Formats: sequence, C-alpha cells, structure tokens
Amino acid sequence: MTKSRVARKPALMKQILEPARQIDVIHETEVLVVGSGPGGLSAALAAARAGAQVTMVERYGCFGGNITVVGVEGMHWYRHEQTVESMGIPKEFEDAAKDEGAAVPESQSLSYEIDSEGFKLVADRMVEEAGIHPMLHRQFVAPIMEGDEIKGIITESKAGREAILGKVVIDATGDADVAHRAGAPTQMAQREDLMAASVMFHLAGVDKRAFVEGVKADPQTYADWGGGGEWNIETSGKEDEMFSPFLHKPFAQAIEAGMIPAALNTIAGTWGAMHDTGELTYMNLVHLAGIDGTDPDSLTQGEIEGRKQAMLAIDALRRFTPGCENARLRNFGMSLGIRDTRKVDTVYSMTELDVREQGRFEDSIGIFPEFIDGYGILILPTTGRYFEVPYRNLLPKGIKNLLISGRATAGHKVAHAATRNMACCAVIGQGAGVAAALAVRQARALDALNITEIQAELVKQGARVH
Repeated sequence: MTKSRVARKPALMKQILEPARQIDVIHETEVLVVGSGPGGLSAALAAARAGAQVTMVERYGCFGGNITVVGVEGMHWYRHEQTVESMGIPKEFEDAAKDEGAAVPESQSLSYEIDSEGFKLVADRMVEEAGIHPMLHRQFVAPIMEGDEIKGIITESKAGREAILGKVVIDATGDADVAHRAGAPTQMAQREDLMAASVMFHLAGVDKRAFVEGVKADPQTYADWGGGGEWNIETSGKEDEMFSPFLHKPFAQAIEAGMIPAALNTIAGTWGAMHDTGELTYMNLVHLAGIDGTDPDSLTQGEIEGRKQAMLAIDALRRFTPGCENARLRNFGMSLGIRDTRKVDTVYSMTELDVREQGRFEDSIGIFPEFIDGYGILILPTTGRYFEVPYRNLLPKGIKNLLISGRATAGHKVAHAATRNMACCAVIGQGAGVAAALAVRQARALDALNITEIQAELVKQGARVH
C-alpha cells in the first residue's frame, strides 16, 4: 500500500489572467445529469421514464462509470438467499446484462458478474430506448450560477468550452465536482484516512480445471481476510465460515521468495469469475492508500504505481497458484477505482446506526441490504435486514435546483462503506431522477416536492421504497 509522494504546491505560485470570453449555449434540457456511473445512469433512466427531457454528460467514451471504466464487475456480490433486493434499476442493470450475454455467475454469491465491455453496449441500448440525449467526451469544468441557483454547466472538450442549461441538475460525478464548485458545503477526510484506491485488471491464459481444483483443495473464507495490511476486518461473525474467492497466500509466498517487496503486504483480494475461455476476471488485488481522487497528480502516481503492483501480483500468481502458470494480463480498467473523496453536506447525513440497525425514514426513496464493505468492516446481508435511504440525503444545503446522486451524499464513514457501493448508488440515482422529473413537471422546488408522489413513481418503476 503506497502513499502518494506528490509534492505540495508552493504557497505563492505564478499566475496568468485568462481572458473573458463568451461561451455558446449548445444545448438546453429539463434534467441534466453529470456523470454516467451507476448513480448517473440510473438517475437519467428514471427521469426519462418519469416523462422528463433528459441529457447525460460523461467525460469518457462510454456509460457505466465504475462498471465499464474501472472494471468493477461485481455489482451485487453481496447477494445470498435471504438478501432483500432493492429492485428497480439496480436489478435491471444486472438482468439486462445477463439477458444480452454480458454476464456470468459470480463466484461468491447468488449474483451475476457484469462484463465491463459488454455492459457498454447494454448501457448504450438503455440510453437510446429511454430517449436520453447523450453527450460523451465532455468534461465538466464549472457550474452556471444565478445566485444560489444552478442553471447548468460548462464543459470542455475537443470542441472547446460549451454551455449546457438544465432546469434541474443532478451531480453524479462521484467526487461532488458540481456541488463543490457551485459552492455547496463539502467535506473530505484527510488523505491518509481515505479508503484505498484500486487498479482492476483481468487475466487470460488460465487453466480453468487446474485453477478450480486448486481452489477446492484450499478453500478460503471471509475469516481468511485477516491476512495483514487492510485485510484485517471486522465481521458480524456469520460471514466467517462462508466461502470467499480470496487470494492472499500466493503474495505472502512471493514476499518470502523476494519477488514482492515486504512493504507491499497489501497485495491481496478477490477474483470474480473463472471462464471456460481461460479468462480470470474482476481481479481486485491492488489497493493503494493515500490516493486523493480529486488531485490529478495523486491520481497519476496511483495509476502508475498500481499497474506496477498488478504486474507483481501476476508474477506471483504464475509461480504460486495452480492453473496460472501461463496467465497473462488481458487488460486494465480504463481508470483507477476511487472509493472515497468529497461528501456533500446534505439536509440529512446517514449515520453508522442507520446502516447497521435498519434505519427507516418516512421520506425513503429506496432500500439497500445490510451490506457494509470498507474501513475494515465486512457485513453481508444474509438475514433479510436492510436500511432505507431518505430523500433528504440527496438535497445539498445552500444550492437550489441541484440533487446529489451516488457516493457523494453525506454520511458517517461507516455509512459511506454501505452507500458507496454501486447498487446503492443506483438506488440513490433512481430516487434523484424521479424527483428531478417531478420538480420539472410541477414547476416546484426540489425541497417542496410531495414525497408520496416521488415514492409512487418509484414503485411504478419497480423500485422498493420500504
């Protein structure tokens, strides 16, 4: 686990004066979603299905965010027999991928691992069928403000700077970029206290028979996650004897053999699926502490260091894991996986008690199973317990016409270890999209909406709110 070595910027820096300029308004819409990860894509779909005109802006060349760009393919890996489903769009993502041949059974749960490449096509189809106006390859750079009201955004692209107006804006950037630059109060932990970043990768050339036999000969459980580094975890006890596709021993052996520096005892983690084609996918083995996802210099260092560590991991697997003797890198995710940056100060902040003890809210816009994964805690939803997410958790303080979707909503760090998960981000997104559409239709402020009407539309869309 390597900490960022980015030098601090000097207190006094040279400056230039950027000339004032006029920016063309190239597009106007009712609901403007910024970011297309699980929290953004679900918001856009929900708003469109509720009758709004929707535009979705994305800085990369595909929709899907963590699923497609980063390669986090296990969206529902927490699912077991007694898990209570959120339903709605989060479940639809998995079902659509499965129906279109872009998913395979996941190794540690009753879920399907969503193929990161195939889901690009799935998302394209969903966006087109919903009538969403797509705007890829545009980076958000600034909000358009009138006092405390957001009116749209400015983007930068190969076409230069462009303005896009929206009656309601949904910040689904993950890092609260829109809210932060609009002046909403945000908070962010110290760099050393942030959740680790990950480099996702996939392997080819693995002998499936030998690999599976090796796993059966030495099955790992969640209790085995106590293997050093960040893998010392708290469970509720019920997880300890459950099977986990955990890989730690090959890397400990590689350290002993001098193949991996002893300081990198955090190379460990899970695999997602072993394919008949010899592909071993969703390799979540590299975890980098001290990476600030809002600092491009820190991200640069993390990308380079993470790929180095991934190759060390592959060397160790070749030598110490049955079936991996001829394994080779198939691909990296397109970007580092960031779990934790800014959180917006919303009207309600989720508490540790909410996610641990089945929080209930009259203004719930969705439910999520009792699944906590992060900050040294792993609790799986195997007993039917779940919590609700209140609409107030989507409303930023101080800024009008703006909703927050995804992992940037306010919450205690343990609450964040639950709500930052992709399926919960999609739950939040569906609630945000419906609320935005109703606000446009009724010409009402976001904080003046009738929650029963939001809930009724969510239920109509197949979501569960209580």
